[in-house]
Amino acid sequence: MGPPGGGKKKGGPKAKIKKYKRMCWTKNRARDTDQIQDEIEKASDTGKPIAFDYDDELPGGGQFYCIESAKHFTDAKALADHKKTRFYKKRCKEIKAEKYDQNSAEWASGMRKEVLPPAHQK
Repeated sequence: MGPPGGGKKKGGPKAKIKKYKRMCWTKNRARDTDQIQDEIEKASDTGKPIAFDYDDELPGGGQFYCIESAKHFTDAKALADHKKTRFYKKRCKEIKAEKYDQNSAEWASGMRKEVLPPAHQK
């Protein structure tokens, strides 16, 4: 249905301003905590820190990388400043939490694996 009278609905006063237009939420989406936890586990299993070869397309040539937030930075100062932020500290706390897996999902939904005793015994 449209507005009364059958005409087209006009845009609001901010309809032509780019920052008010609808954006796709997946464009700059951060990596999920379980993906980062997997990455940290792989690094600890191999014993090598995560390192990148020099790449001109990445900020700072890919040499300044924060594992916890999965971001590249231009220099060491930017990385050090990032590690003082609220976002970084909050992300570290999320990563330290127990990893979410299928068993906990089934437990939360009420699917139980344990065998319960019968309700009515003969």
